Amino acid sequence: MIVGYHVIFGMYGFWLPNDPRGSWSDFVGSWELFRFGRATKTDERRSVAWRKHNHRQRAAAKRSLKHPTVVLSDAQAEAVAAGFSHYFAKSGVDIWACAIMPGHVHLVVGRAKYAVENLVIQVKGDTTQELVKRGIHPLRESTDAKGRVPKCFARGEWKVFLDPEDVPRAIRYVEENPLKEGREAQDWEFVQPSC
Repeated sequence: MIVGYHVIFGMYGFWLPNDPRGSWSDFVGSWELFRFGRATKTDERRSVAWRKHNHRQRAAAKRSLKHPTVVLSDAQAEAVAAGFSHYFAKSGVDIWACAIMPGHVHLVVGRAKYAVENLVIQVKGDTTQELVKRGIHPLRESTDAKGRVPKCFARGEWKVFLDPEDVPRAIRYVEENPLKEGREAQDWEFVQPSC
């Protein structure tokens, strides 16, 4: 019985669709990026970040992007947290773990009445509004003529459906994620104990 999800989504430029280690993408939508290879679709359920790859080529591919790769500052991470807090308070969806990293986000959330993909779209929307409201959107320098900022999150998400016995393991993984990157543990007020 599915009771929730472990969701990961990246910031713009964090994980490219043609990353040599694999990606969730079926296509590369930019010619400049396509020059570095086709999409590297994988159905791997575990992280592939450890796989060897050509760092120089990946860095060159990131430099070809239309906008700079988004890396959240501490203030921007706080704004992301405020957007999450707002979303989960109004939606009624349980959130059991959260790690906001400079280049990606981990969430462990309860099952919603709608598709998890829609939940992620809505979470990203509330978070973007908070970044804009605070005047610290990472791509604010790239605002178009109509005053719109580019999306600071990558398209899509990676998700794992969780049954009750999976939830504690997923929570532990998310809570340990900042520590693995040499950062402090995160304790967000909007995170609640799991069922």
